[in-house]
Amino acid sequence: MGMQGDFFQLLKAQGYHFGASGGESHDQQFTTATTILAFKYRDGVLVAGDRRATAGNMVMYDRTDKVLEIDRHSVMAIAGVPATAYEMVRILEHSFKYYRRTQLQELSFEGKLRAVSKLLKDNVAAALAGTGAVAPIFAGYDFEQETAKIYFYDILGAEFEGVEYAVSGSGSPTIRGILHYVNTWGDQLLSAMTEEQSTVQALRLLTSAAEFDSATGGVNREANLYPVIKLITAQGIRTMPEPDLKRHFEASVARSV
Repeated sequence: MGMQGDFFQLLKAQGYHFGASGGESHDQQFTTATTILAFKYRDGVLVAGDRRATAGNMVMYDRTDKVLEIDRHSVMAIAGVPATAYEMVRILEHSFKYYRRTQLQELSFEGKLRAVSKLLKDNVAAALAGTGAVAPIFAGYDFEQETAKIYFYDILGAEFEGVEYAVSGSGSPTIRGILHYVNTWGDQLLSAMTEEQSTVQALRLLTSAAEFDSATGGVNREANLYPVIKLITAQGIRTMPEPDLKRHFEASVARSV
């Protein structure tokens, strides 16, 4: 991987080894984060995540950010153990920056995909021990092909392209079914939706997942708590502001009482 590989070698030379397992979990309940999704819309890719983190049947935190920016044109959404995922994002952020500064150019999209897969493979021991499983979605803009792309991974680092959409986490079965229905028999394809339509769709999807999955946090209007939604285009990453999420939710998602 050129200088990208050198960055990982540099970490190892300093005695750092990502994904070292601390042994078996012995049924200890670790904090995990769910639910995440990504789909292509008219201008690029939308990536979203609910805010709940759980440990077994306990709600640990309801303000988790699961959609993390790595650089100006790529994000990683996390499902799994947040501590491991956050460490992955920090390593990727620094390695992309290292490549940019040493090579005086951006790392290719393919290079970024390989870097994510490598970290997940380094993490296999911890994932199998139950102490650090992460099944992320990686999305970004590929300037060589002039299009936004979505990839999802299993906990062993296997890489799959989500041509139109990808989902992960405990609420994903509900969301996957709805996305298939909408994209197959809906009035329009997901990739034809405007920014506003896709935002409403994401809010409806996560609200539906929360209805059937206790580990997925829905919208809490009293606490002014909404999912994190980021939009990736050739211009970069934009986070959907909370007032806009509230407006869309009230107008197109919340049931009339």
